[in-house]
Amino acid sequence: MCGGLFVYPHPVIDELNKLEQEALAGLAAADHAGLEAWRIAYLGANGRLKAMMAGLKDVPKDQKPAVGQRLNGVKASLEAAFAERQSVRGPSVPAERIDVTEPGVVESRAVGRPHVLTRVREELVEVFARIGFEVAEGPELEDDDHNFVKLNIPPGHPARDPADNFYVDDPATTPRPRMVRSQTSTVQVRVMEDAVNRGGGRLKDPIRIVSPGRVYRPDAVDATHSFMFHQIEGLAVDRGLSMADLKSTLFQFVRAYFGEGANIRFTPTFYPFTEPSAQFEIFASLTPGAPARWIELGGCGMVDPNVFEACGVDPEQWSGFAFGFGIERLAMSKYRIPDIRLLFDNDLRFLRQF
Repeated sequence: MCGGLFVYPHPVIDELNKLEQEALAGLAAADHAGLEAWRIAYLGANGRLKAMMAGLKDVPKDQKPAVGQRLNGVKASLEAAFAERQSVRGPSVPAERIDVTEPGVVESRAVGRPHVLTRVREELVEVFARIGFEVAEGPELEDDDHNFVKLNIPPGHPARDPADNFYVDDPATTPRPRMVRSQTSTVQVRVMEDAVNRGGGRLKDPIRIVSPGRVYRPDAVDATHSFMFHQIEGLAVDRGLSMADLKSTLFQFVRAYFGEGANIRFTPTFYPFTEPSAQFEIFASLTPGAPARWIELGGCGMVDPNVFEACGVDPEQWSGFAFGFGIERLAMSKYRIPDIRLLFDNDLRFLRQF
């Protein structure tokens, strides 16, 4: 330097230059959540820049202006860079962008399935459809005219006792009390009534229907009984039908559903709406290893002429048979379920077995 001594830069300036480069590099790499940590480390009250300012007192007097100027420059540079970075919301956008239109990653591939009762109901409907039966449905809130009277169950019959039914209206004071149905036989009555009405007061065409649905009875809940359960009932009306047609239909059903080796039998019994009537049983075991035994599946019989007359069907021209099964009992027989309560507990460990 001409005309005087050459003044070398103070080492503090080199440290400030390195600090600035390091701080700016760290700021560029920090995500949004790490910005505050960076500010404390470099610009905070106990940060590195503040520590270097404290060392200004040790700088020779003739170099203090240059060092002080550089300190202020570094501070202004870091504060400006921090403010600019802080204005950008969220982390920096990676070079490889994510296509948000792509399907997400499936963490669990567990797939739901129909309840075992729903599956059995669909299986039963499918089997009877192959034999020529159509599905018919009716209301669960019924009147005792359809639930009892037209099924040949007259006033005073034990089956009509209020203790054995869920009445909505008081049967002692209401002429035609409403109730939740105790059997899906009510659908058979409505189907025959509708067919007669469509025929202008007489039945013109044969009927072959099954009617699956919920029914209600105030039974005590145990391993084989529930206050709400499911039935599927069938009705066939045609000219010349006999008990042989009924037995043939039910044997076809049982062998199609349970297998060719199913062991079944009919035993005489009494129902008000069929004559003659029979109880239908299958020889099976409900639990693996347990001895097989005769299990009642349901009842059946030839439609009583009184039921035909109540529905407007001429019993001199038409004959028919009816049958009814508990869907829970069929499910328990086929899948060896020992307790009906398992079907309503919503225990996934049980339900996933089917």
